[in-house]
Amino acid sequence: MNFKVLCSDLDGTLLSTKNDVSEFTVSEINRIKKYLRIILVSARMPKSMTYLQKRMGIQESPIICYNGALILQNDKEISSTIVSSENTAQLNTLCQPYGIKLGLYYKHEWCVSETSERVEKEILNTKAEPIFESTVQTVERWKKRNIGPHKIMLMGTKASMDKVTQKLTDSFSSTLNCYRSNDTLIEIAPKSVSKLSAIKILLKPNEALNEVIAFGDNYNDMEMLKNVGLGVAVENARKEVKEIAKKMTLSNKENGVAQFIKDHL
Repeated sequence: MNFKVLCSDLDGTLLSTKNDVSEFTVSEINRIKKYLRIILVSARMPKSMTYLQKRMGIQESPIICYNGALILQNDKEISSTIVSSENTAQLNTLCQPYGIKLGLYYKHEWCVSETSERVEKEILNTKAEPIFESTVQTVERWKKRNIGPHKIMLMGTKASMDKVTQKLTDSFSSTLNCYRSNDTLIEIAPKSVSKLSAIKILLKPNEALNEVIAFGDNYNDMEMLKNVGLGVAVENARKEVKEIAKKMTLSNKENGVAQFIKDHL
């Protein structure tokens, strides 16, 4: 298989645990990085990706953060798209009656109103530390700097998420993408960006989309997997992702991406 670029999602795909890649994955990435550009593509914030880049020896490569809303290379901004402060405030108002909390992310900042099991889990898994302040305070503080979130994470119960999902579609479908990460989490990103749109920005003049191989497991990977030259789903991927993928590999816990690289690249 002749490809020029390899793009991989992290959580549930390249990572064999919640916060690390295996030695097998490191050795396979090291083997192919001489002739393939390796780009990590994630909903994570930059600092939760750069330690993984270093571990794999690809820290000079660009990273696609926040589902495509922020692209960095050596911490230099290549592209940045934010959710407006108006939309953020409206989201907060919509979520309050359901007891849903917001996590707000801008570049290297992560702001939450209080700690919780979910927040503690993210601190552990992503090696990032949040700023604790109310959503209203964050919105006002960022408004003064003329910035807004690259990503918003809605955190609630399955019941509250079920109730709010349709309301999100009704109110924000023209401006925001809403991805249900799992039963209790919904990720919000600006409508104009996606993992695929970010990959297109990073393609060099001598690289085409059909020369890209990509790996993923979740809803926010589907557009990417559908439109690149070869979209590969891991065994633990959602059913809908497996249906649109051109190839399958082992699960993330079985080093599916590394095994596919070893067998085919």
